[in-house]
Amino acid sequence: MAPSYASSFCFVILLCSAAAEAIDGGFTVELIPRDSPKSPFYNPLETPFQRVGKAMRRSIARFAGLRSNAAGAPSADITNSGGEFLVNITIGTPPVQIVAIADTGSDLIWTQCKPCSSCFEQEAPLFDPSKSRTYAIVPCNSAKCQVYDQTSCSSRGSACRYQASYGDQSYTNGNIATDIIGLGSSSGTSIKFPGAVFGCGYDNAGTFDTHTSGIVGLGGGDSSLVSQIRRSSGGKFSYCLVPISSTSQSSSKLSFGANAQVEGGGTVSTPLIKKSQKTFYYLTLEGLSINGKKFEVSGSSGRGTDKGNIIIDSGTTLTYLPPDLYKRIEPAVSAAIHLPVAKDPEGFLKLCYKSSGEFKGAPNITVHFTGADVKLNWYNAFVNIEEDISCFGFVPSSFDLSIYGNVAQSNFLIGYDLTAAKLSFKPSDCTSH
Repeated sequence: MAPSYASSFCFVILLCSAAAEAIDGGFTVELIPRDSPKSPFYNPLETPFQRVGKAMRRSIARFAGLRSNAAGAPSADITNSGGEFLVNITIGTPPVQIVAIADTGSDLIWTQCKPCSSCFEQEAPLFDPSKSRTYAIVPCNSAKCQVYDQTSCSSRGSACRYQASYGDQSYTNGNIATDIIGLGSSSGTSIKFPGAVFGCGYDNAGTFDTHTSGIVGLGGGDSSLVSQIRRSSGGKFSYCLVPISSTSQSSSKLSFGANAQVEGGGTVSTPLIKKSQKTFYYLTLEGLSINGKKFEVSGSSGRGTDKGNIIIDSGTTLTYLPPDLYKRIEPAVSAAIHLPVAKDPEGFLKLCYKSSGEFKGAPNITVHFTGADVKLNWYNAFVNIEEDISCFGFVPSSFDLSIYGNVAQSNFLIGYDLTAAKLSFKPSDCTSH
């Protein structure tokens, strides 16, 4: 699942005044790391290193799906790879609790619905539209039917149908509908969004897990939560991700509107680049520095770097670099580390060393985006995959898609300002943010 971009559109959902006022003041919701004790996925018998290993495998699977979407393959804007962060939402009146994957790499908000012709197994009850007083099917002649680009109609006045397929062959099909969507804020109140567009899925299958019921898309497409509340939030949202290696019980935070302001000491900003694929958030990577030596992206010297050559994605664990850049930095990273060499048991990560806990002796690494030099901590670049093995969390991309993953983003307050078309980084302690 990946990021998105700012684009004004004529199908913005108008919120009632109470909801708009709440957003204007800003609000923050809890982002639950997939493997934390607060998550329904949590397995107390797993070691932290087993959880990291599973995250790596999800990252690999996700990368393939995102790549197919970026290339314009005939699939929807989402890929089912077991997203890294969960969010609790409610749908309907009375409100029904839904556990969903929060995904900056997809747009559509959807959940499984009754009566279901073919649904994957889930532990929570299915959402029953017939029991919600505020539920309404979107007809094909409504402008809201065009909010999501994978819709179809049997006739002008019939129900607006959607279909979304995934990189791993999972899929969801159903009706485009509207209802009240609620998000619980950190203040203890619930923020309500009347008339929000979402997908009510009646035919869903694939590798979905029983603990979740759907997805909350945070991408840049018109159907995403971010886009639907943009008029009231000012097009601003931010998150602060707790490091994957952290033993803290703290959850990550997702903020909107006034609460999403990222400023102050240490803040650096880079342009968000708009492309035809509106879901993803594109940045311009100019290069990396290893212990002060800069390695530029091919083409960045003299001819200029291609704009929007990397996407930032909260659901991908690793960072995938242009192959030529990775080929040049790998020996520089290796030469800077004086520890016994180890092997990744999964056989995927290339630079691994005997080390436990804090990775001492890690080189100083700075990621250079246009206008923003982001200095990484050791845990942004190295991950403990076994009790005594740490590996470099940057890998060469096997396709024409580069991704700045969530390990590199941890302990940074990252703000998306879609109106100003910029993304900001501020070093932070996300366990106390």
